Amino acid sequence: MQAKVLLIDDSRFLRAALEKTLSGNGFEVRVAKDSAEGLRLAEQEGDFDIILLDLFLPKTTGQEILKRLKQNPATAGIPVLVLSGTTYCLPKATLDLMAVVASMEELLETGASPSAQLSHVEK
Repeated sequence: MQAKVLLIDDSRFLRAALEKTLSGNGFEVRVAKDSAEGLRLAEQEGDFDIILLDLFLPKTTGQEILKRLKQNPATAGIPVLVLSGTTYCLPKATLDLMAVVASMEELLETGASPSAQLSHVEK
């Protein structure tokens, strides 16, 4: 069974690269180019194994998206991997909202199926 990933990122380049990498490693990937589309997909489909979320999105920040995901009972249990192309430090309040912080290397660990790769992720 394929693990289902929601990727929310406004960078066309990063979306394409991550979607290709994840799909090539057996993940089913849904892509959102902005916060509104990401929230809509998360809330409507709600059966994602993990959400990859860019912190710096236009209009609604990744921090606000994360807060809304964790407050919604339909999406609160989905682990979130926060992505950022910056060295910006997250405030403690944001870190407290995150159920999981993992590296891309862990997510793409070789030799394991996508479902097994995510089985250690606490929801």
